[in-house]
Amino acid sequence: MKFSLRYQEDNPGRLVYSTLLLFAISLLVVAFAMGSPASIARGMVQIFLQSDALITDYIGVASAGAAFFNAGIMMLCSILLLKALKVPFMGMSVACCFLMGGFSLFGKNLLNVLPILLGTQIYAWCQHTSLARYVYIGLFGTSLSPIVTEMALMTRDWHFWPSILFSTLVGVFIGFVLPPIAAYTIRLHQGYNLYNVGFAAGLVGLVLVSLLRSFGNDFDTRLVWGEGHNAEMALFLGLLFTSMIALGWWYNGRSFRGFWHLTRHSGRSIADFILMDGYPVTLINMGVVGLFAAGYVLLVGGQLNGPTIGGIFTIVGFGAFGKHLKNIVWVMLGVVISSWCMVWDLTDPAVMLAALFSTGLAPIAGHFGPLWGTVAGIIHASVVLNVGVLYSGLNLYNNGFAAGLVCIVLLPLIQALRREKEDE
Repeated sequence: MKFSLRYQEDNPGRLVYSTLLLFAISLLVVAFAMGSPASIARGMVQIFLQSDALITDYIGVASAGAAFFNAGIMMLCSILLLKALKVPFMGMSVACCFLMGGFSLFGKNLLNVLPILLGTQIYAWCQHTSLARYVYIGLFGTSLSPIVTEMALMTRDWHFWPSILFSTLVGVFIGFVLPPIAAYTIRLHQGYNLYNVGFAAGLVGLVLVSLLRSFGNDFDTRLVWGEGHNAEMALFLGLLFTSMIALGWWYNGRSFRGFWHLTRHSGRSIADFILMDGYPVTLINMGVVGLFAAGYVLLVGGQLNGPTIGGIFTIVGFGAFGKHLKNIVWVMLGVVISSWCMVWDLTDPAVMLAALFSTGLAPIAGHFGPLWGTVAGIIHASVVLNVGVLYSGLNLYNNGFAAGLVCIVLLPLIQALRREKEDE
């Protein structure tokens, strides 16, 4: 684990790797600042043994110290896996690692993600290639890790090893089938849904949960929502995102030059901001969207807890791969507008997450303009609050699945109307 904080414009990967390590270590520092080693150990046992279905806030299940320790370890392992596979550290790496860290505050842990990664490795062997080719799909595909936990809990009356074997095989199956499905689903939304694997995982989860229900199994959704941590979490997030901006400013020649130029991109995949605009400007963008997302949660009276911080981290990570202020604000505005005339409140847990994760549709606003971005946000809020029942909350990227459905319905309409307007 070697640090290098020198920036080389023609090879930014070393600095990306080093700063990602620093961010992962910062989560571990926060963990031990918020809890003793003994309390963290007890909390980790609770995290491993409980259901992870949406919404399971590890801060509420265990403690803030245990939740951040789990997130730091998961982010660190993801970084080191990419390093071991010699994957270039670029925008997708940043998005993936921050997403792994964020979702490890409410659903992912080492025990339930490993079988899925093993399945992806087996798929790579069958394709006679390296795991490096599919590692991002494998890591993103751990969105279905709650199914692994659920299978272990469902078979806890069995003998120990048969139960472990069964839940592991289910995870391996998920990791094996996701790469070809994810390669297909990106054609359906044409890169306008940044959470492509979430869409693919939703389809796999829908089929798998339906099959399991057909054998008489049932799965209960959960709502564990931590409260009362806004002050300390706001301080941590403020320091983290401000440090990103300061670091980017420093490496950018003590200047914000180029930051606003980054927002010219629509964000449609593949939009690697590190390759297109450089890492310093990308770091500034990540810090800015992070402060904006955290500010939104506090402004509407929400809670900074595991799920909302996970959503904020996802926005920050994709601040290197498709998201910026000019394309996320309109989609989030759509969710806000929907709350004015529909039957939910902005502070409802599911709606809070919908506002944060709806930004997976940011490329629609970036490419087609603010109006369509707002419409996408309005539709997304309704869809995401109703599709989770299809797989009983066992797909952590519920918003990714909903965003894929929104794209399939909305994109043909947008394109047809624009074509008619051009023909007039």
